[in-house]
Amino acid sequence: MDAIVESNMQNHMKEESRVQTLVSNGCVDYKGRTADKQTTGGWKASPFIIVNEVAERLAFFAIAVNMVAYLVREMHQTLPNAATHVTDWIGAAYVLTLLGAFLADAYLGRFRTIIIFSCVYSVGMVLLTLSASIESLHPPKCTKKPCIPASTSQTSILYCSLALIALGTGGIKPCVSSFGADQFDMSDEKEVVKKYSFFNWFFFAINMGALLGITLLVYIQVEFGWTWGFAIPTVAMFCSVLILAAGFPKYRYQKPTGSVFTRFFQVVVASFRNHCKGVEVGRGGDLFEVNTRESDIFGARKLAHTEQYRFLDKAAVVRDVEGNTKNRWRLCTVTQVEEFKSFIRILPIWASTIALSISFAQLSTFFLSQAAKMDRKLGPHFEIPSGSVPVFSAINALILVPVYEKLIVPYLRIKTGHPRGITSLQRMGIGLFVSILALFSAALVEKMRRNHSNPSSLSVFWLFPQCFLIGTAEVFTYVGQLEFFYDEATDGTRSISSALFLSEIGIGSWISTAIVKIIEGATGGEKKGWLRDDLNKSKLDYFYWILTGISGLNFLVYILVAWKYKGGIDRSVSDESVVELQGKN
Repeated sequence: MDAIVESNMQNHMKEESRVQTLVSNGCVDYKGRTADKQTTGGWKASPFIIVNEVAERLAFFAIAVNMVAYLVREMHQTLPNAATHVTDWIGAAYVLTLLGAFLADAYLGRFRTIIIFSCVYSVGMVLLTLSASIESLHPPKCTKKPCIPASTSQTSILYCSLALIALGTGGIKPCVSSFGADQFDMSDEKEVVKKYSFFNWFFFAINMGALLGITLLVYIQVEFGWTWGFAIPTVAMFCSVLILAAGFPKYRYQKPTGSVFTRFFQVVVASFRNHCKGVEVGRGGDLFEVNTRESDIFGARKLAHTEQYRFLDKAAVVRDVEGNTKNRWRLCTVTQVEEFKSFIRILPIWASTIALSISFAQLSTFFLSQAAKMDRKLGPHFEIPSGSVPVFSAINALILVPVYEKLIVPYLRIKTGHPRGITSLQRMGIGLFVSILALFSAALVEKMRRNHSNPSSLSVFWLFPQCFLIGTAEVFTYVGQLEFFYDEATDGTRSISSALFLSEIGIGSWISTAIVKIIEGATGGEKKGWLRDDLNKSKLDYFYWILTGISGLNFLVYILVAWKYKGGIDRSVSDESVVELQGKN
């Protein structure tokens, strides 16, 4: 009997120990069971995700930094047109993240979305490589002006390949960072610290991929031709899909929660319906919540009621206790209302950081055009490719991230008592301010270059300050946005929240295109305006001064928005998720 009792006690202790290692954020393993911290997630799974991001960024930047040159030299487009086409393409790639995020959160899940869109991306890379390698798919080399323009079919094949790459980017980008963050349980203090460390190293991986893309692959494109320059990242993308799939048993998976936009519309419709019927919050009605441990949203935990945006609370007011509580177009749960509130809450922060993306757009367009007109010799036998100039930005990020993570954060943590040293909003604010300095520097350097008696004799290293400062701004802002938009999202809006901040990169690129077109039209077009096909006859510094003014004004708006932000700088919405709400709030 003693042996039986002892055996039962040991089994009970083992079961209790196993329960303690289970995650509490709703994630499951590949068999659909609640994920175990000992066998899944954490840094056991994250390296597979980071390697996938390195390969995708390598391919994207290998194309982005040289596509202006490809369109001008191989497809015979003018410089302003090529620059706007590239910014339009980059804009589409990042705005499409909203589609990828929607599919991930609603139907496919993050892992499946990444795999599917990585394959789409790879197909686009194959088509791009064929477009560059088969002579009939691009116009003949230009021997004298005017050059023979690309035919409609040649341009269509090129744009089709770029569209597939943009679509692939749109599916991958919003899911990778969120999928990586899913590998860490926010209720575990040790894993919380590791999660914020993951965001920093994830950004490090982005810049590692960018560094390889704008140095090694640009060099290969210049020395060995466009075919090799596009073929190598194509192979890298195929390998990244295999590497990501290899981590399949080690991942933690968040279940799809259904269409978040449908739930948002239900809250709006139910709110207006009850408002039109004279319903008042707190008078004559209780707020409705299901009487279960989990929320009514599949795979999502419950959220506590907040006082902000009380008009939306009308969607959850119970007017008839005996009535139908299943129709969400008439009656929503508190959790559903709070999910919509959390999304609305972050929109002002999102809108007030878009101008930063206008600055980033110059890194792959006009910064490169400046470099092409300057002395790029590094010793007697080597010339830096103009497409490799963004290396100044990438190297800065590669150096600053480890320094920030290992030295600055521990120091600030002691001074401020904050687990991340400074808050996400403070980090974004620093990045916005530095971007103003970057454009200020760009305007001064371009003015000096334009007024120089021999602009081609100026060293390309004069562009180092503006690229370095843009890289610094990106380190602070991008990682701050990763942290902020993930923390302030609910279980059902993780991917869509990540996509929201990524979409501002696309919108910023489109705004940059619009500003270029407006300036062209207002100043005399490509022949006589500020932005001409010949950069030496242009007034690019005037364009940079305009962007500096826009960034300065945007910074002031951001300060006001961040100061008034009521979501709680450090508060994760999901920290409030296990609540039981019945009756009046």
